[in-house]
Amino acid sequence: MSTPPLRATHELVATAWLKTVVGDRVATTLPKPGADGSVGWADGGFVTLVVAGGTPNLYVPLREPAIGIDCWAANPGSQKPPWNRAAVLAEAIQAACYDHPAIPKVVALPTGYPAARVLSAYTTGEPRRVPDDPSSYARYSIPGLVLAWTEVPS
Repeated sequence: MSTPPLRATHELVATAWLKTVVGDRVATTLPKPGADGSVGWADGGFVTLVVAGGTPNLYVPLREPAIGIDCWAANPGSQKPPWNRAAVLAEAIQAACYDHPAIPKVVALPTGYPAARVLSAYTTGEPRRVPDDPSSYARYSIPGLVLAWTEVPS
């Protein structure tokens, strides 16, 4: 039995596209603090994502997932969340959706995966502040980022 080829996934495509917007501080989970309690991403914040839904096209290989986005910021040594730092990340993502000359965009995926072409990007709601994080992190949530994408034929 042969191994099936690697295929692009919603998480890989969304991560790659978001990295073109906010840099290399995107993942599906928030990095854990260091043993000393330090937060390695405190200076620039961090973005996490989760696939929240979507419907594949019935006739062509066009995918349109809705991705839940959380933008995080930390202020080590303080109990005051840096709300503006988290909001800046969320607004950068919103602004990238309006940057129509930059979309469509081909994004590279990890080694062995085909590239993906993001054809459109839009949000389904405004970023909102999520208060009362027990760790005193600031968090802004975007309820849905919809990316229309397809694999680039190799």
